[in-house]
Amino acid sequence: MEAGLWDALVGVVKEAYTAGLGEGTVPRPLIMPLVRGELVGMIWVRPLKAGEDALVGIAQLANIAAAARADEVVLAWETHDVATACELPIVGPAPCLNMVLAAPGEHVLHQFPYTEQVLSRSSGGWGSVAPDWRPAPAPQPGGELVPPIQAAVNYAFTPLELNHPDPFGVTVVLMEEDGYRVSLTEAFDR
Repeated sequence: MEAGLWDALVGVVKEAYTAGLGEGTVPRPLIMPLVRGELVGMIWVRPLKAGEDALVGIAQLANIAAAARADEVVLAWETHDVATACELPIVGPAPCLNMVLAAPGEHVLHQFPYTEQVLSRSSGGWGSVAPDWRPAPAPQPGGELVPPIQAAVNYAFTPLELNHPDPFGVTVVLMEEDGYRVSLTEAFDR
């Protein structure tokens, strides 16, 4: 992936996390598939129930990449959020925005740790925060990924065999019906 595109994707994801945290929410995990260096779109995971449903829902982000026959994917998630949803131990820095750049047979984990600066608190105890981004550790080629993210990386490059004239289009529709938020770039929009 070109450095300029990577920097742009990191910037967009950090902005989304900053906006979400400012509203008192952590943005959901997302996948950004690429085909020959062109971004297909951004797809956020559907609403999840804790446990097995979260593991499956996150792994199923791969369906859109597989249907598009992506040759690269970027996945983004927050350490504590995914660990809690999937009922897994926290691995690595937390709070931390994680992004993995993956291609068939390889991946590089990038971590962007932050501290939370409280902006306001509601009467119910919920607060909005702003991330204070800390120095990022060096990228980790082959870095350890939590199970649902590893599954999404693995399945993203396994072609979907659908008996349909438009496998990509039908995958988009099915994912949207399941609650995934799909935002395609103009080149891939149905």
